[in-house]
Amino acid sequence: MSGMTAKGEKRLMLFTGRAHPELATAVARELEVDIVPTSAYDFANGEIFVRFEESVRGSDAFVMQSHTAPLNQWIMEQLIMVDALKRASAKRITVVMPFYGYARQDKKHRGREPISARLMADLFKTAGADRLIVVDLHTAQIQGFFDGPVDHLFALPVLAQHVGARLDRSRLTVVSPDAGRVRVAERWTDTLNAPLAIIHKRRDPRVANQVKVHEVVGSVEGRVCVLVDDMIDTGGTITKAADALFENGAAEVIVVATHGVFSDPAVDRLKNSRITEVVVTDTLPIAQERRFDKLTVLPIAPLIARAIREVFHDGSVTSLFGGDA
Repeated sequence: MSGMTAKGEKRLMLFTGRAHPELATAVARELEVDIVPTSAYDFANGEIFVRFEESVRGSDAFVMQSHTAPLNQWIMEQLIMVDALKRASAKRITVVMPFYGYARQDKKHRGREPISARLMADLFKTAGADRLIVVDLHTAQIQGFFDGPVDHLFALPVLAQHVGARLDRSRLTVVSPDAGRVRVAERWTDTLNAPLAIIHKRRDPRVANQVKVHEVVGSVEGRVCVLVDDMIDTGGTITKAADALFENGAAEVIVVATHGVFSDPAVDRLKNSRITEVVVTDTLPIAQERRFDKLTVLPIAPLIARAIREVFHDGSVTSLFGGDA
């Protein structure tokens, strides 16, 4: 018989960039593995250098990085890490992006605009990524931008468990802040067994972060409204949506989002609003000075770790969400 047969076991290796090492440490703890020692630093002109301190040949490599500010730096660092793994002969490279940078630029609103979310997928594919793991994309269609498997994780079970445990479900109404989030809001209604309301809004495509709220579709009078979104950036959309709910008689508003971006002036807007509680996960690092009394931050590491374990063992990520992923 010609050729040679090698007997061996798969080897999971976890890597992290410098954007959110606390999350990677929590994921490593859940997986009961160590993060691979990595040297990473910036040259004087801003160029990034990365070198792994252990052999990665033949490994099943998982590269974590949350795309937080300064966003472009951390995206570039993750791309360089993927390239280093490819050139060091890692067998499979899975990019773990708890927050997918540029996800809001998923289509052209007008002529001569980029589709930057597609560009992101192309960059990681070219760098050498075989697979992506992401949490609550801005729109599900982004999964189709990457030429390979994409495991789209939902933070809903983590968030809904918190909300359902502390509130009277008979008084709840789930609210979508716009038409684009209705499908996600419907999953919330199924989970909490609550009615749905929708806020109709219009966004000026020429002005960033400017939203005009028009009207609330659905009954919210006297109800505890759970306002669900994928991210909170400057807080303009959420606070205006909450104001519209109170104007329509809502008794209380709870805001729930997966990604707490919290660009200025989000913290001031949320602190000074009538919102009772803001619930997010730790997909992005939230500095101590950006935390406030109304804020609750839930851990996402157990969910990411379970997905990594399923991918590594060739299991089913869909099974983590009852077949809905």
